[in-house]
Amino acid sequence: MKKAFTLAEVLITLAIIGVVAAITIPSLVKNYNEKAWATAQDVFEKRLEVATKQLNTEEKLAGYSSTMDFVNELKKKIKITNVCDSDNLGKCFENKILTADGEEVDAANLKTSAKLAKEDWGTETVGVQFANGVNALIAYNPQTDQQPFNNQFSATEASMAILYDVSGHKNPNTLGKDVNQNANIKTFGCMLEPDLIGGMCISQILAPGTGYSAISKAECEQIADEGYGNNKAYCGYYDNDYWAGAVKACGGVSKMPNRSQLEELAKYLYNIDSMNGTTNTTSAPLDTEKAALFLSFSPYSSSFFVWSNHEYSQDEAYYRGFTLSYTFWLDAKRDNGISYLAMCVDN
Repeated sequence: MKKAFTLAEVLITLAIIGVVAAITIPSLVKNYNEKAWATAQDVFEKRLEVATKQLNTEEKLAGYSSTMDFVNELKKKIKITNVCDSDNLGKCFENKILTADGEEVDAANLKTSAKLAKEDWGTETVGVQFANGVNALIAYNPQTDQQPFNNQFSATEASMAILYDVSGHKNPNTLGKDVNQNANIKTFGCMLEPDLIGGMCISQILAPGTGYSAISKAECEQIADEGYGNNKAYCGYYDNDYWAGAVKACGGVSKMPNRSQLEELAKYLYNIDSMNGTTNTTSAPLDTEKAALFLSFSPYSSSFFVWSNHEYSQDEAYYRGFTLSYTFWLDAKRDNGISYLAMCVDN
């Protein structure tokens, strides 16, 4: 005699599955959303830090009398698709925001620094839409004091106040979830916890063409004479030397990662304990959540490449590549400006 489930038993089982799903799925979705918001928040703030640090080192951070003037300079360092003046904030930012306790805030009422930063800096609030989908309200402090030689900047209260929404115009637009506020952007340290990557402090990540540029033979020789640590004899094979441009942007060869430091970064991003720096690591998948910061600078969506401090010849320098399924150490033409990131380190 064949055994089988009765219709009643099947229906009861389906009912139980439905109840369990109804209980667990909302919790899983909530956890996923909150983790996604947290990751997006971290990546955005790091990108904003790098862009502002670049302005600081170029001495273009201070001296603006209005937020709009500051934003027009900021968009040269970070991709901005739309800017809205203080009378049209709703075109760049959701009109209604909910506080954590359910209180409704109208963004249109945050038209001045006195409202957004809760400090009257005498400047207006500007709406900004970034290319990565983040919407923001920004107020600038004209009292900002730039310090280009130590990669820090400050002001009496703060240099900038920003309220940003990592999910754009999508709901829930709630403070503490997808909407976050930072009214005290002053100084910068390491972009990742040094303990995670062998003690290395990553101070900047610069994309080719926006964060750093190729330099000529004459500039390459000049930075060698000024003690940047590059080999003057190697200058001039290409008159558009991106590796030398990375050296200049970081402040010298000693401010770029060496081979062992890039190996430590690879261990962290691929969740592996050891590796051979001369061979591919094909069996380890890239942890894309950990790599999100680097990928946000890369011209590619699923891989990135980082210059090392090691020159190979007049026309080549070493780099480490990071792809979805393996990492590798290789030499590249120094005039290749499309792919390679300059990663600056402080130790």
